[in-house]
Amino acid sequence: MKADPACTDLPSAALGGPVSHAVSRVARLHRFAAGKLLKGLGLYPGQEFLMMYLWDAGAVRQSELIKAVDLDPSTVTKMLQRLEQTGHVRRCPDPDDRRAVLVEATDDSCALHADVERAWTNLEEHTLAGLDPSERKELARLLAKVEENLCSEAEDCSEAEDCSERH
Repeated sequence: MKADPACTDLPSAALGGPVSHAVSRVARLHRFAAGKLLKGLGLYPGQEFLMMYLWDAGAVRQSELIKAVDLDPSTVTKMLQRLEQTGHVRRCPDPDDRRAVLVEATDDSCALHADVERAWTNLEEHTLAGLDPSERKELARLLAKVEENLCSEAEDCSEAEDCSERH
C-alpha cells in the first residue's frame, strides 16, 4: 500500500523543518483522535485536561485552574459552564476571598474519571501501535527533550519543567 502523499510529502517551505512539520501533523491527528473518543463521553477537546487537573488537585481557585491549563480565561469559563451544566464540576465563592471562585470536580464525575482514563489508555495504544516497549520509552524520552527545548522559548514553562522531571 502506497503512503498518501499528503501525509509524507513536505511542502517546499517546510523542507528545512521536516521534524517540526511531522510534530505538527502528529499533534493535529492526535487531537482529532482524542476528540473522537471524548465525544463519546460527552466532552469537548480540552475539557478532559481541566477535569484531570481537578481530579488530582481538588478544589482550586478558578484563576489557578486557568494558569494550570494555560488557556484563555474566557475559554476556561465556557468549559466550566458546560461541565457545571453536566454535573461534573461545582463552582462556589472562595470562603477566604469572596471575590475568588473555587472550582472542584463533583462526586458525580467519578464515573467520568474512569471513562477518561480508559479513553486515554485506548488513545495511547492506538497512537503507539507497532512500537515495542523500548521504542515507546525512547519516544517518551525524546519528546520530553523536545518539550524542554520548546519550553525554553515559552514565557512560563513550569508545566513542561514539571513534566520533564517525571521522565
